[in-house]
Amino acid sequence: MRIRSLSAVAAAFALVLSLESSASSSPEPGYIGSFTWHSTDANLGGLSGLEIEADGLGFTVLSDRGGWTKGRLQRDAQGRISAIEAQKVARLKGTGEKPLARNRADSEGLAIAPDGTAYVSFEGAGTARVLRYLDLIGPAENLPVPPAFKKLQRNSALEALAIGPDGALYTLPERSGSEAKPFPIWRFRDGKWSQPFAMPRDGTFLPVGADFGPDGRLYILERQFNGLMGFASRVRRFTVTNDALRDEETVLKTRTATHDNLEGLAVWRDTEGALRLTMIADDNFRFFQRTELVEYRIKD
Repeated sequence: MRIRSLSAVAAAFALVLSLESSASSSPEPGYIGSFTWHSTDANLGGLSGLEIEADGLGFTVLSDRGGWTKGRLQRDAQGRISAIEAQKVARLKGTGEKPLARNRADSEGLAIAPDGTAYVSFEGAGTARVLRYLDLIGPAENLPVPPAFKKLQRNSALEALAIGPDGALYTLPERSGSEAKPFPIWRFRDGKWSQPFAMPRDGTFLPVGADFGPDGRLYILERQFNGLMGFASRVRRFTVTNDALRDEETVLKTRTATHDNLEGLAVWRDTEGALRLTMIADDNFRFFQRTELVEYRIKD
């Protein structure tokens, strides 16, 4: 999601100072490293969706302006990201051969099935929906849109998307409508949507990314925006049953300004068998933010 409140020049420079101070904020245990992605491609930015292949090298990223690209990560001897090679950013298509219209291209969540089928969720006002792509370079297919999607808050709809071990899709909005309400989670299975359970709210963190790990559990990346101080991030994981979320556990919580605006999440196992969280920051196409990839190891 784009953070529109940071438009004033004075606020921009204050945030620059805050983000630069992140180097002095000690990352949490398990921190592997961070990599800032610089590119000459003017369309690279606003990255809110991330998928990492099983080898930890191949990746696909999604922009919140209807763009996407894929490429390969290079890693050093310690397994830290050292360089990125990526294709030029391409535009997502609608159901035909034309790119999505700008007012319908607020793409936020990305999930790719084992057979390569890609799913993209959208959060724009009146356009909350999920599209299916047999290949991201081709046309889309609309999944059904339940009535509940049409009632979601403006610019706070289907922020996160993930595919479960059984192939079902799971999505949830960034806002639930009230600090007293849990976040509804919708599931797309057997050709229809249902809302079997919700994720409990805990403080002022809001969900922005999701992924099922190789352990079969659902991981939710959450963001807390603390004004000019910057962002804090949290990752919770859950065991998913047919009708409930169970075994809630916080596996990562960062201090404010430790990292930038982390929105995309991928969970995978490295060559040593450890679970890794790879997260990517949405720079909102602003010069005072950065496209940053951040990685942590966590315990099973």
